[in-house]
Amino acid sequence: MKDSMDSTAVGRALEPDFSNRKLIRPSLSRPDHARSEQLQERRERTERPSNGAGKKAPPAEQTHAENFYYQKQMQAKTPMVFVLQDGEELHGVIEWYDKSCLKIVRNTGANLLIYKPSIKYIYKESEK
Repeated sequence: MKDSMDSTAVGRALEPDFSNRKLIRPSLSRPDHARSEQLQERRERTERPSNGAGKKAPPAEQTHAENFYYQKQMQAKTPMVFVLQDGEELHGVIEWYDKSCLKIVRNTGANLLIYKPSIKYIYKESEK
């Protein structure tokens, strides 16, 4: 019995006593510009919405490539051919466009307003 009591006393003596320790914290009261920038960046990173751990954000819905193409053709007044879903071909120049339609100026007939869903494809008249 005496041996078992000595082993527990030795075990307690080897354990460090952390109850008296004081934490040392640096004072953040001095104005350190670089430090404040780092803290600001850290706050901004934590405020960002995350899509999950380590996942990439999905690609943008709108690339604006279609708008860029229309703008370029409008500025150059490029003669275009519009092939509709039923196979009809319309020749003209794009005057303006919006989300759902194109306004086509034609030399041979009246100007047209064409809904984008009715267009099968478009190409430059000089390409064919």
